[in-house]
Amino acid sequence: MGGHWKEVVCLRFKGERFENSALCLSAFEALSLYQEMTTRTAVALWRAANPERKNLPARFAERTRLYLRRIDPGSAVAPLEIFLPEGEQLDWVEPGSETEQAIAVCHEVFKAAEEDRPLPTGLSKNLLPEYVKWEQTLGEDESIDIEPAGISPAAHVTPQHIGRLKRFIESSHEDSADLVGEVLEADVRKRQFQLWIDEKQKVTVEFSEEQEADVTTALKDHSVVQMHVIGRGRFSPDGRPEKVSEVQELTILRPGEWKFDPSTPPIEDVLEELARQVPDAEWEGLPSDLTDNLDHYLYGTRKR
Repeated sequence: MGGHWKEVVCLRFKGERFENSALCLSAFEALSLYQEMTTRTAVALWRAANPERKNLPARFAERTRLYLRRIDPGSAVAPLEIFLPEGEQLDWVEPGSETEQAIAVCHEVFKAAEEDRPLPTGLSKNLLPEYVKWEQTLGEDESIDIEPAGISPAAHVTPQHIGRLKRFIESSHEDSADLVGEVLEADVRKRQFQLWIDEKQKVTVEFSEEQEADVTTALKDHSVVQMHVIGRGRFSPDGRPEKVSEVQELTILRPGEWKFDPSTPPIEDVLEELARQVPDAEWEGLPSDLTDNLDHYLYGTRKR
């Protein structure tokens, strides 16, 4: 596939483990976690910009994938790149923009922690646990500088700075809610019902007069139906939903129906990824008439 590489961010590792421009193998956990936080941030940004769409763009995970192709001098510097295929039709204006925007948000989050100031406006606090995971990869006297392409100064990340992010996680916060569960209790007078997500966790949901009929139906038929709730609500410090006070949509899910998971990649992307994992030598060993004579190779029937 034609295309080109584009450097989007450098991670500069500082500490005894990273002297002589050598990246200790244990540091690859930090790189893996950085990939995870940027991917999740890219998904959150795309959903915020496209609330009417259910499915992520085709090959979204591949388009947000970061690559390490070399280690540069200066302690240990890991320049991370993305691959931009030629001629690919993208949902965003610029090729690779979803990744670069996510990197910019990650940089701003850690810069805010470094300077002990408020987090970026509009940041989903449900992302913070992903950012805080970086603490487990750093020793007390170690740090990572995040240097996005075209953005300065770098964000200096230390265990102490990450500790400041924990303060935001340790308090309840509001965020979007997308929940499915059983309606086992309802108070029509107070216009509230209890949505049980599992056997141990319940969420209080406020409803309007127009939604009362659906709530009472879900309560009456709770053994065979579930309720799908979309709205905004309060979350506990560890990200668990506690109360939905702004319901945007209530839907009764009956037997045989399933809740659409917008984070699930399209089937063509799954098949493409599986095919990519098969060595070229295996593909070359397949019969040239496999498509026309599949039954023959599977079951031994006569060829066409």
